[in-house]
Amino acid sequence: MAETDDVDRDPTGGDGDEERRDRAADRGTPGSGLTPEDRAIVADAPEEFGLVQVWWGDGKGKTTAALGMGVRAAGHGYRVHLLQFMKGGADSVAPVRGEYNAIAALPGMTYENTGHYGWHGFRDGSADDDHAAKARGGLARARELIDAADDVDLTASLPLDGDPEAGVHMLILDEILYAVDRGLLDSADVLELIDAKPPGLEIVVTGSHEEPTYLREAADLITRVSKEKHPIDAGQRARRGTEF
Repeated sequence: MAETDDVDRDPTGGDGDEERRDRAADRGTPGSGLTPEDRAIVADAPEEFGLVQVWWGDGKGKTTAALGMGVRAAGHGYRVHLLQFMKGGADSVAPVRGEYNAIAALPGMTYENTGHYGWHGFRDGSADDDHAAKARGGLARARELIDAADDVDLTASLPLDGDPEAGVHMLILDEILYAVDRGLLDSADVLELIDAKPPGLEIVVTGSHEEPTYLREAADLITRVSKEKHPIDAGQRARRGTEF
């Protein structure tokens, strides 16, 4: 009890924040009541990156979750890149996406889109062969970025304004699992990407309404996003600011 009272003591009683943090860290209670705050973003390196995350399911929020993690990592000064498959545009979505604007204004995070206009398998004026070609191009680009990350020291900071070819700490492969579902890529393609990644590279893959069982052994985190209710079922179209 005395130790708890000591840690919770009013900081005006003489103990500095640094000393309080040190004591709290020794007890496994980081923070010691200190309020989190924002700070300027400076290039830094993660200490524990290198896991493989999978986000799948029929619910809304898979890409949103991946983007949120990307923003969080970039806020710590880590280098993040978003590589999107499939999302090449459609009549229901504006040509400018809110997340692209936000990423462009955020140090350390970049994006690129390898999708084709329309949606594979739909009568929307797009050719399925073009979708397949774009998906294969996205796969080649993903491998290029993974190989580039293998050539740098991921335990060190990377330039926040550097090209992704110069290495990234986190690579988000958005909708790549949908490309597998549609037969544009093979499940073996995704497994080969994961197998090729360097130990310090965090990989996040999203998409698929069907469970990607082929990733069960390769992934460290698998999250299913399930739909309880969705406004699209009532005829609501994609909305600016929430879906794009």
